[in-house]
Amino acid sequence: VQLQASGGGLAQAGGSVRLSCAASGRTFGGYRMGWFRQAPGKEREFVACFASSGGSTYYADSVKGRFTISRGNAKNTVTLQMNSLIPEDTAVYYCAADVPPLAIWSSLRSEIGYDYWGQGTQVTVSS
Repeated sequence: VQLQASGGGLAQAGGSVRLSCAASGRTFGGYRMGWFRQAPGKEREFVACFASSGGSTYYADSVKGRFTISRGNAKNTVTLQMNSLIPEDTAVYYCAADVPPLAIWSSLRSEIGYDYWGQGTQVTVSS
């Protein structure tokens, strides 16, 4: 399974950015996809996750109400719509996939729940 992240860039505080992650390879059995982020000097942290079967989602408290993870228009694509951005959202964002979807749902809030990782994409929010 390969993951290709896209989107990101520079935004002003209060603005929006959309990230996408496309999965290719053996995803016919379903998948769960998550987004993590890592700010300079900090550990990578969970942002949100999505289950292809049923569409369940889960968010970190820091982004709840501002970010939305959902199925993308293209096959096996998940998007992360980030609204009301704040400078603290500045980080490299990584998508990750649990394929096939075997992880315990609660483990998807940590890196151990994922088997595959995409390259990072930078999001910078200016004040």
